[in-house]
Amino acid sequence: MRRRDFVKAIAGSAATWPLGVLAQQPANRGPLIAAITPLSEDDPEAQARIAAFRQALQDLGWIVGRNVRIEYRWGAGDPGRTRRFVA
Repeated sequence: MRRRDFVKAIAGSAATWPLGVLAQQPANRGPLIAAITPLSEDDPEAQARIAAFRQALQDLGWIVGRNVRIEYRWGAGDPGRTRRFVA
């Protein structure tokens, strides 16, 4: 490789590197809560529990999507699946 080609390659990667880093930043930088439940997503009891949990967070000043994130995992009645989520 010629020196000029090498310098171009280094300069090109250095110029694009900051853009790649910025593109990988999450839109919301709040804490992430993993909510794991043994119930299925369409279970009315599960929905009531999630609604109560979100309301309690909001009462404490945590707004989902603004300053906190929640990822839900649904066991759907399968204990092995729930254990895998926890692991």
